[in-house]
Amino acid sequence: MTPAAVVRHGAARLARCGLSRRKAEYCVDLARHFRDGLLREEEWAAMDDTAVIEDLVRVRGVGRWTAEMFLMFNLLRPDVLPLGDIGLQRAISLHYFDGEAADLDAVRELAASWAPWRSVATWYLWRSLDPVPVEY
Repeated sequence: MTPAAVVRHGAARLARCGLSRRKAEYCVDLARHFRDGLLREEEWAAMDDTAVIEDLVRVRGVGRWTAEMFLMFNLLRPDVLPLGDIGLQRAISLHYFDGEAADLDAVRELAASWAPWRSVATWYLWRSLDPVPVEY
């Protein structure tokens, strides 16, 4: 499947494959960005995290959380702290704040000591919520 093929087939056909209409539209927009060279994918490896996030969030349906997951799981960036991730928030609350919600400044301060391995810390915190082994 190529970006050009996704654009050519369109959102309606993708939706018939089981995607929601909205997700299908997002996939077509992402494919269009790739097809038209609007994303700088060949530069991502050399770009800092913030620049990659800025590049990706220009795509309809791609928000900061999605871009951060891309950094962690596709580009294998070791120091991503996805503050908007509900699982991370829940684990930090449970393990560091006696189950109480922590404000983002407190989480940033706590996580500063995890640098430059905040992605790894995030993985461990996620696993702490569901200790059944998962193969990534």
